[in-house]
Amino acid sequence: MSIISLIIKREFIAKVRNKSFIVMTFLSPLLFVGIAAFVGYLSSMKADTKRIAIHDESGLFAKEFTSQNAKKGEYKYLDLSQIDLKFLKDSITNENYEGLLYIPNESNSKDFENKIQFISNESPSISFIESVQDVIAKKLTKTNLEKAHLDTLAIKNAESKVNISLTKASGEESVKGLNEIKIGIGGAFGYLIMMFIIIYGNMVMRSVIEEKTNRIVEIIISSVKPFQLMMGKIVGTALAGLLQFIIWAVIGLSLMFAASIFFGVNVGPTARISPELMHTAQQEFAGTAQMYIKELWNLPIASILIGFVIYFIGGYFLYSSFYAAIGAAVDNQTDSQQFLLPIIMPLMLSVYIGFFTVINDPHGTIAVVFSMIPLTSPIVMLMRIPFGVPWWQIVISITLLFGTFFSVVWFAAKIYRVGILMYGKKPTWNELYRWLKY
Repeated sequence: MSIISLIIKREFIAKVRNKSFIVMTFLSPLLFVGIAAFVGYLSSMKADTKRIAIHDESGLFAKEFTSQNAKKGEYKYLDLSQIDLKFLKDSITNENYEGLLYIPNESNSKDFENKIQFISNESPSISFIESVQDVIAKKLTKTNLEKAHLDTLAIKNAESKVNISLTKASGEESVKGLNEIKIGIGGAFGYLIMMFIIIYGNMVMRSVIEEKTNRIVEIIISSVKPFQLMMGKIVGTALAGLLQFIIWAVIGLSLMFAASIFFGVNVGPTARISPELMHTAQQEFAGTAQMYIKELWNLPIASILIGFVIYFIGGYFLYSSFYAAIGAAVDNQTDSQQFLLPIIMPLMLSVYIGFFTVINDPHGTIAVVFSMIPLTSPIVMLMRIPFGVPWWQIVISITLLFGTFFSVVWFAAKIYRVGILMYGKKPTWNELYRWLKY
């Protein structure tokens, strides 16, 4: 067995036998589901009802607001038009009410557009102000139509609401929000890659710093070359992370398959749902769930999983080479902070590009370019794969990624070779550049 293989085996076994690794491998999916359920529960909780006082001198709008109290929303409107305005303002100051909506009496409906005030101690939310403006605008519009002797009921009946149904070219009905689901799946895998590049990259860096601090590395490199030690650490830690991801994929697919059985979906690319069932699904939750689960199964799951493994390995190798070089160049984690920002910035950039560009135009120039750049391709390309990516783009992206990795390893090995035995001095960027010339 080669020396690198022995180092890989040592690093892999050390990681997978760690109790925290075992616990988090099986506990993380449960924590993720628990956090999602907790967030859903919090979002379903109703906020405390906020009381809004209304002083309507015109007498036109108060009923429009108080009629909304039957909906039991977040705000409760109180018609206090008979109470003195100064007293109401003092009540706002004393926080007896969330705010005061003051509507003066104007003879011309146009004057209402800029004379209405909302008085409060705290700045109200934009959505609340927009809803208040909408109520007043609708009432004024109705009043103006009546003054013009137009039939408001006929105008209301003439209004149309359009609900566009989505159909594929094959004739199957589709569901709305499918792009959001795709970007959510791609984003989840991309975000996992980013998080574990950071987590396992830091793990490689800490391992190098620990061995360097304890002077164990001086004994190790008497038997192995620095390059062999660096590659062994990177590959061994990558295999441990890959094993963890495979376990999570199995758990996730098992849960998805269980959900398919629960909702009675015939999974697979050839699965079909009758038009009658599709029509009923628009009215019933179970049918809607069937359509969404069916669309999930029709996604290129194999391409997503294979792409995830390839880009995880390539992205991890690329960035871990940087982390290993940084670990060799410094004596403690505090000194490493100045070198970590340039590494983390491309990862953060790729996440933002994915969520703000890929979802709107997955095959646009920006998305394609950043899915080719090696420092951002592991995340951006994964976000594009659920939308369907030509095979030649994936091949070019992977080739550039691993080609850049081998180049970075060559440079990182030079820094690693010199820095692994450097003690007691904080390196600068100029010194790292000089090490590359040795």
